[in-house]
Parts: sequence; C-alpha cells; structure tokens
Amino acid sequence: MSSKTVIAVACSAVLLLACSSSGEEDLQAWMAQQRTLTKPHVQPIPEPKKFTPQPYTQEAATDPFSNLKLTQALKRESAQSTSNAGLVAPELARRKEPLESYPLDSMNMVGSLIKEGLPVALLKVDNLIYQVRPGNHLGQNYGRILKVGETELVLREIVQDAAGEWIERTATLQLQERSK
Repeated sequence: MSSKTVIAVACSAVLLLACSSSGEEDLQAWMAQQRTLTKPHVQPIPEPKKFTPQPYTQEAATDPFSNLKLTQALKRESAQSTSNAGLVAPELARRKEPLESYPLDSMNMVGSLIKEGLPVALLKVDNLIYQVRPGNHLGQNYGRILKVGETELVLREIVQDAAGEWIERTATLQLQERSK
C-alpha cells in the first residue's frame, strides 16, 4: 500500500465520521426524560408565630435606676455600719512615717531577714532600701504591716467605701525576682 492510499482511506474515514450522528439526539432525549421524572420537593414555609403583646405592669413600681432607690439602699447600709463606724477609722492624729507618702505599687519587696529575733522586710522605693517590721505604716491608705514572711509582706489598709464609711482591706507585697 502506498502512502497515497493510506491518506485517501484516512480522509474517507474522517468524512464518514463527520457525517454520522454524534449521539446528541440521544443525549437530548435522555435529558428531557430526566426533567419529566424529577420533581423538586420543597417544604412549605411554616406559618409565622402570632405576636401577642404583653401589657407593661411595672409603671407604678420604683424605677431601679432612680436616686430614691439608691438613697434607700445607702441608708440601710449606713444603719448597719454605724455600729462598726467607731471601730474602723484611720489614726489621723499620729505622725506619718516616711513610707506613707508613697503608693504601694511604687514599692518593691527585695528581701527579708531576721534581725534581733524579729522578721524584717527590705523594701526598695526610689532606689533606696528601707527596713520595715510588723507594726510599721506604709502606703497612702493608712496601711499597717501585720506580718512579714520570707516571700511576702501582709498589711491592713483602711479605705473609704462608696458611702464614705471606713473599711479594712488586706494588701500584700510579694518578693520581686531580680530582672536581668
């Protein structure tokens, strides 16, 4: 077979394939059949819930944000705290110690030791080291040292609450690790 014959046979095969049906009609028929068989299933939307308005019945009640309610609560608290008012108060007449002019957050506990059988804490304030013992005062809230431990110092402060009454609270200074 010569190359001319092979080319002629290949060209006739291509022409025969181009003239034949491509199977598109079968595909179109199948698609039409699937459309008629497939029915979408859509659930109906539920009915909206009926809104029933509720009447406002608290019009005659005291407004929780009123000054009257706040005043009543403060009077109740002050009546309870008048019995304790004489027990908790700062010592205003005594002479202030040097460390009472600094706030607690400006003090760092840098060590502790036992001196003459009593625990002593070493506090660093403004790059100066101070020795303090139980009974000394420090801080701006009338603080008095209750206990000196190896790693912390416990003190009692006397502060005013929102009603202006004097209350006690406990504060601690923790031993500060040296940062490098």
